[in-house]
Amino acid sequence: MTETANARKIAFATFVRRALDDARAMRAWSGTEVSRRTGVSRQTINRWVRGDWASDPEAERVVAFCEGLGLNPAAAFTALGWDRAAPPRSAPTPPPMDPDVEALLRRLVDPNVSDAEKFHIRETIRYLAYRPTLPVDVGKRGRQAG
Repeated sequence: MTETANARKIAFATFVRRALDDARAMRAWSGTEVSRRTGVSRQTINRWVRGDWASDPEAERVVAFCEGLGLNPAAAFTALGWDRAAPPRSAPTPPPMDPDVEALLRRLVDPNVSDAEKFHIRETIRYLAYRPTLPVDVGKRGRQAG
């Protein structure tokens, strides 16, 4: 199961659990009464609370559950990740790339650059990527000498 699917299950289970707790506390409704008033079976509600479902709950059942408890179905849809009114999550913008790195990437994908040259570029990048980081003082000494 993906991390996103698991997070949705947890969010919806939390929503259902709170709705049941409120129904018990404010209306003194049992699980059977919640099932009767919402038209959703106790088994289904229990699966929702446990997050024990392979495919998303049916929208009609979610709406019936919410309406039977006097809740806005939009809150349940949000917990399930179905909220179409929410702005779509955009991928984070990558940090700006150094022009020299861009030039190397262009050369690596250029069909006119030989395989030997591409190999040399990759080996140099690999060396630079994994070499130990230079101490800060070494860089300062180089600037002072010049």
